Amino acid sequence: MSKYVCPMHPEVTQDKSGICPKCKMGLVKQKGHSKHEDHDKHAGHSVSMFKNKFWLSLAMTIPVLAYSASIQEWLNFSSPAFTGSEYIPFIFSTAIFFYGGLVFIKSAISELKAKMPGMMTLISMAIVTAYLYSVATQFFIAGDTFFWELATLVTIMLLGHWLEMSAIAKAENALDAISELLPDEAEKIVDGKPKTVKVSELSVGDVVLVRPGSNVPVDGKIVEGSSSVNEAAISGESKPVTKSVNDEVVAGTINQDGSIKVEVSKLGDDTALAGIMRLVSEAQNSKSKTQVLADKAAFGLTITALIAAVITFAVWFVINGAGYALERSVTVLIIACPHALGLAIPLVVSISTTLSARNGLLVRKRLALEAARKLDMVLFDKTGTLTKGEHGVTDVWATKGYKEKEIVSLTASLEQSSEHIVGKGIVKYADEQSIDTKKTSDFSAIPGYGVRAKISKEKYLAVSYSYINENDLTIPNDIKDKVRGSAKEGKTEVYLVKNDKVIGAIALADIIRDEAKMAIKSLKSMNIQTAMITGDSEEVAAYVAKQLGLDTYFADVKPEDKANEVKKQQRDGKKVAMVGDGVNDAPALSQADIGIAIGAGTDVAIKSADIILVKSNPIDVVKIVKLSKATYKKMIQNLIWAAGYNVLVIPLAAGVLFSVGIVVAPALGAAIMSVSTIVVALNAQLLRRVDLSS
Repeated sequence: MSKYVCPMHPEVTQDKSGICPKCKMGLVKQKGHSKHEDHDKHAGHSVSMFKNKFWLSLAMTIPVLAYSASIQEWLNFSSPAFTGSEYIPFIFSTAIFFYGGLVFIKSAISELKAKMPGMMTLISMAIVTAYLYSVATQFFIAGDTFFWELATLVTIMLLGHWLEMSAIAKAENALDAISELLPDEAEKIVDGKPKTVKVSELSVGDVVLVRPGSNVPVDGKIVEGSSSVNEAAISGESKPVTKSVNDEVVAGTINQDGSIKVEVSKLGDDTALAGIMRLVSEAQNSKSKTQVLADKAAFGLTITALIAAVITFAVWFVINGAGYALERSVTVLIIACPHALGLAIPLVVSISTTLSARNGLLVRKRLALEAARKLDMVLFDKTGTLTKGEHGVTDVWATKGYKEKEIVSLTASLEQSSEHIVGKGIVKYADEQSIDTKKTSDFSAIPGYGVRAKISKEKYLAVSYSYINENDLTIPNDIKDKVRGSAKEGKTEVYLVKNDKVIGAIALADIIRDEAKMAIKSLKSMNIQTAMITGDSEEVAAYVAKQLGLDTYFADVKPEDKANEVKKQQRDGKKVAMVGDGVNDAPALSQADIGIAIGAGTDVAIKSADIILVKSNPIDVVKIVKLSKATYKKMIQNLIWAAGYNVLVIPLAAGVLFSVGIVVAPALGAAIMSVSTIVVALNAQLLRRVDLSS
């Protein structure tokens, strides 16, 4: 029978589809797992489990140390003796072995079943060997027991795993915080009145009331009311966004000011927030090339340690007897545990993925983020990416006897009733410049050319150059060259005509994002080539490229040909990132080494992209490169430390410096191993301090 599981909370499973009670995401069908698939050494483990086991094992370790002959001799003290006191190390070490050590043994069995022996196998071999030998010497054969070494070893191992689990849990806390943004209940409008129901009981088309201060429970459209909404959970933007009727709202965002009624459009795992959580989860669980290298190194180290332990035992058995030989081989097994190596990459991956989500970068493929540090070129789509996709006024010209503000006022007055994108751009500009408009009469559209109306009984036209040309109107010489020059830059011209005479003109162009200029400048400072690809004319492309300072551009490119242009750049040996809207640019996004989708909004799961920019801000492309470099740097630092540590300490554990008096005890070996793990964990945590905005 198929099982259904929550993508965010794998412990939540059931026999049929439904909603996760923890995060309200839809359950998905659980995939089958073969014994050769990735093995999770911490399956079923938790921070609190290791924490509790550590403290109790530590308490039981104290009497073991107090009644161990070796410790008493080294520190020159004696503990109170009583009948049976000689069995205290055995009794408490046995309790520690089964209470604290059994968790490692169970995990080792899982590793062996998966045919992937690793650190749990090494730890288990060390503590099982130490325990059995100590019991044998306590009751059956002559020799020194390892009870105090066993107790301290298990306790230190528990401490190391507690710290590791705690570090990983902190890295994943952001996802838990996101899931908490989704409320369990909503106020559904029934017969005109709000009724509290479970979110899981809602259906598409229902209307819910969202009061001030409440979290929006679903994705939907406002059908009544207006408010400001905090969308930081989705976009990372802390400034509230004003929302009114027909505007969309997203589940998990916070309604701040007024009550709004929202018609449900998406629920459960279809919502934008669920999509974000799913993408973050996928990214955290996906492996990078560096992780694969670390896994191979850890596996190789495990096999090497086992061979080294056998050789060590054999050599020291001949030289110094079974007891010392066992101590050396146990120390090799302990100190060679690839614990730090196993933690080196996953913790960095977890932290970097969480960091990217907090900065509005949704990473669908880890390999894409890793490759960003090697980019040679970033290829931007123009409309909606480098530009806002809306026309804005760039130039205003007035003929003799008129002022520029007067031209804007008259033209905006004519365009007040226009639905055309150009007319709206002029009206918006007048509003931004606080230029008053005038009352009009007899308004009518001139299809294909512009609009006409009367202002103070005078007849005015706001028309294109085609109208001027076809009606043989003259453009005054004092503005003619300037206006026609703007046309060569790909700008749209609007001429203001009064009583069949041109008295002024306004030029408009697709507004270039200020953030785009910053992004291009930053990328060029990183020696990354910048380019634009657009279906617009050569003139328009040249103008935008010049304004942004792009290295190159490709104009008159059809959507279906964009992927071919990406291929051409790749054939020249370049690593190319394509930045687009994820719709027209889907083939190019898929072809590029890294596909970056602008404009996530409520359509967060754009399948053609590797990375999604939630805030639709091109400057976030720079953040991707910075995060990639910082993440890779931490991975390499951790790998060098973890692998280098093992290369150096295994010979010491084997006793190669015995002749000069340097001997590593099993407990000291465990401590050194744990310190190595802590160093790796702390180094990974430093990634949180990376400032992606600078």
